[in-house]
Amino acid sequence: MQFRQQALSKLQSPEELDLPVRLARPRGLLTLAVTLLAMAAGALWATTGYVDSTVSAPGILTYGQGSYVVQSPVAGQVTAVLAKEGGRVAADAPLVKVRRADGGTDVVRALAAGRVTSLAATIGSVVTTGADVAAVERTAHAHDPLMAMLYVPASGGASVAPGQPVDLTLPSVPEGTYGVLRGTVKAVGRTTRTRRQIAAFLGDDQLAARFTRGGQPVAVLVTLDASRSTKSGYAWSSPAGPPFALTSMTPADGSVRVARQHPAEWLLP
Repeated sequence: MQFRQQALSKLQSPEELDLPVRLARPRGLLTLAVTLLAMAAGALWATTGYVDSTVSAPGILTYGQGSYVVQSPVAGQVTAVLAKEGGRVAADAPLVKVRRADGGTDVVRALAAGRVTSLAATIGSVVTTGADVAAVERTAHAHDPLMAMLYVPASGGASVAPGQPVDLTLPSVPEGTYGVLRGTVKAVGRTTRTRRQIAAFLGDDQLAARFTRGGQPVAVLVTLDASRSTKSGYAWSSPAGPPFALTSMTPADGSVRVARQHPAEWLLP
């Protein structure tokens, strides 16, 4: 009772009536202001900002028409290699010469116009009937635009549709310096692809094994956005992109933007 009486007498003292009442300390007001500002910024972002939902998949740059493997129709020894790896060949162009056991010579020719992506035959090597000689990527013209073929896991293929934007990263292009390559989904396969089907399209069984490591994927064809202001001729997230041209059969990792939502929409039923 003694402490209570002292408190009451202090409040009733005339000397205390002219003192201002402190509702909060300055530090508390600052904390309150920062909290309110953060809440306001969060609410603004939730209603005006966007969050992207993406599907990631490995892939490769290509001309979109696929490749084919040239096989020797005869057994014998390779006496001449008439094409260069990376060079273009016309339809029916000679690739290698093979000398048969009876002394005759056969010329192995390209089936369709394109670019030689690999040569398995070398001068002096012995080939059997049906042995791989070369792999050729089909291209109608020298200046055909590059595309990207992504192999999306079957679980994410249903959410991918034509027209969706795609970001592509290339191992040979530092993302921190030049950014990502821009593209757009052009077509989505209706069924999953087997390893054999992918190998037949790319002309490379090792790539097919990589793309089917997690199961049979869905093939997604991506067109690369064109740009006149870059050395590569394609649009990048950086203004200029890398200072060199791109080539087909370059590995790529794609990120397909399948949906864009306001965070506030997550709260809606």
